[in-house]
Amino acid sequence: MTSSRTAYDDPATPAQLRADCRETERRLAMTGVARAALRPSPSLRFEDHAQGLAKRDIDLLAAAHRLSAALGLDLD
Repeated sequence: MTSSRTAYDDPATPAQLRADCRETERRLAMTGVARAALRPSPSLRFEDHAQGLAKRDIDLLAAAHRLSAALGLDLD
């Protein structure tokens, strides 16, 4: 079997392939991901986090119902 086309042969020009890559990057917003990857990670130190914030009140009955619904259970 003879073929003039190799497995890596592509009919597109390098300029077209480069344009396709740039368009794909733009559509996937990879530039934002790259910027986020270069930012420093958040601090894990206790002192660097807000202090004295009030905690939310939790309605235990409502929380139990949400949990049972998520697990497919019927508590009624």
